[in-house]
Amino acid sequence: MRIDADYLIVGSGLAGLFFALKASERGSVILLTKEEPHESNTSYAQGGIASVMDEADSCASHVRDTLASGDGLCDLRVVEEIVGDGPDAVRELIDLGVRFTRRTSGGLSLGREGGHSASRVVHADDMTGRELVRTLLETCQERDRVRIFPHHLAVDLMVDAGGRCRGAWVLDTGSGQLLEARAPVTLLATGGCGQIYLHTTNPAVATGDGVAMAYRAGARVGNLEFVQFHPTMLYHPGGESFLISEAVRGYGGVLVDSRGERFVEAYHPMGSLATRDVVARAIVDELRKSDAPCVFLDVTDKDGEATQRRFPNIYRHCLEIGVDMTREPIPVVPAAHYMCGGVLSDLRGRTDIQGLYASGEVAMTGFHGANRLASNSLLEAAVLARRALEDVDGGKVEETDVWPIWDKQKGEGRPVGEQLERQRERLRRCMWENVGIVRSDDRLEAAIGELVDLAAGIEEQYRLRALDPGLIELRNMVTVAELVTRSAQMRLESRGGHFNSDHPERDDANWQRATLLPDRDPRGDRKAAQQ
Repeated sequence: MRIDADYLIVGSGLAGLFFALKASERGSVILLTKEEPHESNTSYAQGGIASVMDEADSCASHVRDTLASGDGLCDLRVVEEIVGDGPDAVRELIDLGVRFTRRTSGGLSLGREGGHSASRVVHADDMTGRELVRTLLETCQERDRVRIFPHHLAVDLMVDAGGRCRGAWVLDTGSGQLLEARAPVTLLATGGCGQIYLHTTNPAVATGDGVAMAYRAGARVGNLEFVQFHPTMLYHPGGESFLISEAVRGYGGVLVDSRGERFVEAYHPMGSLATRDVVARAIVDELRKSDAPCVFLDVTDKDGEATQRRFPNIYRHCLEIGVDMTREPIPVVPAAHYMCGGVLSDLRGRTDIQGLYASGEVAMTGFHGANRLASNSLLEAAVLARRALEDVDGGKVEETDVWPIWDKQKGEGRPVGEQLERQRERLRRCMWENVGIVRSDDRLEAAIGELVDLAAGIEEQYRLRALDPGLIELRNMVTVAELVTRSAQMRLESRGGHFNSDHPERDDANWQRATLLPDRDPRGDRKAAQQ
């Protein structure tokens, strides 16, 4: 079976939905999502969109905060342009019907989060992502030109002999049917890779699919060693992961140890409002010293009713596990949260592969550098989804041969579920223990050995077995895990989200540059390989 459109979008978060909505004004759109359309990283974003919406604030201040958080690796031009476009993107979202929280005076309620020097986070209580997805999804569903395909998992990109992306091979996970989805323009908006780690704030869909597919197709990826670990995931052994928003610290919450004593001030003058990499390492160090299972985020000195109004979702969730955050500190631990690197792309979303674009967490534009500033992720996704459309006009679906070529369902029999689960657990534990918040040369080398062994077994299953969603995701996860680890091995310094105890200092003389894999433009090699 084959489906055609002017625009093919893989992913249904903010970047994918916003692009779909705007692209539908020009042509037909296919939007693929491997679960239900509302299930994406965006839906779980609590904090908001960092943008200068107050006359007392300035774009120059937001730029400075972003550069400081990025630890020397941000692209200044990219930062200035995205920050400068932020207010227009927010206003457009408001015009579309997004219900951001407002003050009693009628203006936008602006929160402050770690690393920001001003209150500039536009939010919808503590459920901003959910409100964004609700609005954009409902609007897309009203557009006749937008066709949404839930439970359709992209398997690989289709690339012709000239190196142009022509769409994607897609698995209908309900029927097991393999489809061709063809379009002159393909946008990857697949989110991050948090599921490669044992502890993560990410939903189950965050398996690094976009990065893995783009890399296999020949695109360069960059800065994958910079995985951001969120300092405050709710500590609830056996329960589902739940993020305690950065906005709680911006609201006045402080991190304390089991004795109720503040400790982050010993690591950074901003204390609990320091950037995420600093706070996460401070927590890890405290846990190592105390052998405690968690630390605590304390907001009990704030007005209880005001806390409930500001964080209704977090308050309800904590109550469900027996924690009243207005009366007792919240137990928290760090967890993998955000991928600062991704598929190398520019301010129009263009990648190395003609016809292939990337937006949101899957992309690496140079905006985040070595460490993302809080609430800059939704900002980047919104701005670049709008900008990508400025570069593309759709076009005709051309009848060309593409790689890989599959004319029928391959293999026989499904992979063994228990075996896949064991391999997945082995991968996630390996990454958490060896390529986590604190790394070392020996740990990274050990991780590579284990990942190479895992990859060989997974590729063997992939070659011999029928296409299976769990196997496709696991294949992508091990690909991205190896890319993250090899990138970490290459960077012989510590900066932002990458800390190597054998190279603990920042080294601008040698490493104030992006880490790229492959470390050359692959277009010539790809064209030769396909001929």
